[in-house]
This record gives sequence, C-alpha cells and structure tokens, in this order.
Amino acid sequence: MFTIDETAPAIVRLSTVIDAPLERVWALHTDIDAWPSWNAHVDQAQLDGPLLPGHSFSWKTHGLDITSTIREIVPGERLVWGGPANGIEGIHVWTFEQTGGQVTVRTEESWSGAPVDAAPAELGQALRDSLTAWLAALKNRAEQAD
Repeated sequence: MFTIDETAPAIVRLSTVIDAPLERVWALHTDIDAWPSWNAHVDQAQLDGPLLPGHSFSWKTHGLDITSTIREIVPGERLVWGGPANGIEGIHVWTFEQTGGQVTVRTEESWSGAPVDAAPAELGQALRDSLTAWLAALKNRAEQAD
C-alpha cells in the first residue's frame, strides 16, 4: 500500500463529508478527463489509457503542467497518484468511506524537493488551499441533484 512521504517538508491532511452515494462521488473523482467541468482550478486533464496502476494522466492546474502516475487503486475505496512537477515530488492519497447515505473523503498529500525545501510554509499553505478547494468542488458537484 502506497503512502505519502511522512518526511516531506509539506504535508496536508484534510477530509469532508459528502451527502451523496459513494458511486457518484467515486465516479466524479475518477473521471479524470471531466475534472475541469466541476473543479475550476483544473484547466485541463487527460488520462492516458485505463485508470490502472502504471498509467499516467496529464493535467494543468494553477499554471503547472503535471504528469501524474497512478500508483494504487482500490475501486470505491482508495486512489493514489504521484509524480514530479517543477522540482516538486508529490504523492497524493485519496480514500473514500461510505456511512449510510454519506461519504467521507480523505485526502493527504506530501510535497518534497528543492522548491519546497526553500519555502516550506508558503508551499504548504498553497497545497492546503488547493486541496481545500478541491474537496469543496467535489462536495458541491456530488451533492447536486440529478
């Protein structure tokens, strides 16, 4: 099982509870090509092949062109990706847990590399802001009535 880098200078852990079925939340989150339709901070996203370990996706967010590689997937429960972007090595773990009609989504991400070493507080805050916005966008879209 893949985890974040617990020694990284920037680590953020957040969660939210979404009032929607797990199937809907999971489908939204794993339809990478559709991220820009519900997440205003993602300008482009494209999965290269199936959503399986070893496959990559390219995406653009906050002016960064990123290529991330799927490291682990447990359908309906867990998705892990990671990769480098502008000297930052990111590892991102997402977990999904259904309780009744709600889903708790947990996200944890670590950033390491020279840019983070040089400005850990600033980049840690940027990561926190980004993940806060992502969770809010996912919650907002998943809770919209069909």
